Amino acid sequence: MKITKESLIGDVLDYDVETAQFFLEMGMHCLGCPSARGESIEQACAVHGTDADALVKKLNDFISAK
Repeated sequence: MKITKESLIGDVLDYDVETAQFFLEMGMHCLGCPSARGESIEQACAVHGTDADALVKKLNDFISAK
């Protein structure tokens, strides 16, 4: 899976549940909430004041290393 800023959080978590750690690090603790799962990475980062490009890189690096 190639993750982009447009990727939905729910899709990323469904692909690899271990990616939850990166969302939790940015202060997103409501990962089970239906609205959170339907947000794009870019939307969630805007709400939480986090750099979407940096998060996407972390997620892709993590998945690639497996």
